[in-house]
Amino acid sequence: MTDETTDITTQLSWRKILVPVLLGLVAAGGLLWWNLQNVTFVAADPSTEITYKWIGSETKALPNTSNEEEFRAAKDGSWRKTTASELLADYHWHTKAIWALLAALLMVALRDLGYMYRIRLLTDKFFSWRKSFDVIMLWEFSSALTPSVVGGSGVAIFVLNREGINLGKSTAVIFITALLDELFYIVSVPLVILFIGTDNLFPKEPLFDVITPATLKTLFYAGYGFILVLTTMILLGIFYFPNQTKRLLVGIFSFKLIRRWRHKVAQLGDEIILASKEFRGKNFWFWFKALGSTVLSWGARFLTLNFILLAFVGNFNHIEVIGRQLVMWVILLISVTPGSSGIAELLMPAFFLYLPWEDPSLAPVLLVIAAILWRLMTYFPYLFVGAAILPSWLRRTSKKVRTSA
Repeated sequence: MTDETTDITTQLSWRKILVPVLLGLVAAGGLLWWNLQNVTFVAADPSTEITYKWIGSETKALPNTSNEEEFRAAKDGSWRKTTASELLADYHWHTKAIWALLAALLMVALRDLGYMYRIRLLTDKFFSWRKSFDVIMLWEFSSALTPSVVGGSGVAIFVLNREGINLGKSTAVIFITALLDELFYIVSVPLVILFIGTDNLFPKEPLFDVITPATLKTLFYAGYGFILVLTTMILLGIFYFPNQTKRLLVGIFSFKLIRRWRHKVAQLGDEIILASKEFRGKNFWFWFKALGSTVLSWGARFLTLNFILLAFVGNFNHIEVIGRQLVMWVILLISVTPGSSGIAELLMPAFFLYLPWEDPSLAPVLLVIAAILWRLMTYFPYLFVGAAILPSWLRRTSKKVRTSA
């Protein structure tokens, strides 16, 4: 076994898979258990049930049904005390929920098909569809095992290179895929704001009682501004000034305070030059298809959650939900846990409690269930599929490595 193979199997080992799985299960399971125990008050039948009366308040027109201090036991009351777990047992699941979840699964398939088509396009159809599947699954697998702020691009370059693509082109392909993804995000944000404005783009309450709406807005706009500036520089570098861009970046990072990142910036400059050599001469239709497959993949990625929520909520503004996902994505991007595991399961319910739930008292529980389904469809499968195909892929590609050597 080569040193590279040993290294990759160590990085993508079953032991490392357990960390994000446990983080996700603990976060989602704990949140679900907590919400199931929550006491709430609902309309009662005085003839058969122990009833409670709302004490009321001159400053409130409606009761807070989750606050026990606002109610007291009374024979002539119109409320009964229950828990979210009891309400969930009586919850009526509509046929619409099944169709919505099937549509969510279709979105997952379209997302991966879009990525597979794009990798074939960027490598000039070097891969068959079957090999494209392996590449994308291993790429997603590595991304799922690394913090979002790090990403899985290093492993992705190794995968392409081991499949027979030279290191320079492998680096350029991964670089261009990242650039296309950033372009999708940069264009999507102003389009969403154009349709819905910014009033409903952010949660009205503090996240986890720590991140205020004002702080969240600052994080989002700062993150978006950083992505916009960096992507603009890279675009200019690839298509117009590759060598000058590298010199500019290295020059900027020569200052004492930021000199520690100079080496990484020099690597970024090299990648810009490689990408320029590989892709600057491509025609309009090439880029049209590359952008189209990117829109398909990312559109399907966001619509997956839309359809999952549709299984629990009646009608809602789908563009609003996509807008909130765009905001949430910036926070998940700086997560330090593998694949944002644990953070994503906690964050999603906090972002979508505002939706028009049929039974608001059940909303927290249903949101956690929706978050679990979301991660089961968009995160956990890549951990297990990637782990399953890794050994056979290493055996298959080892022949190419020996032949190349």
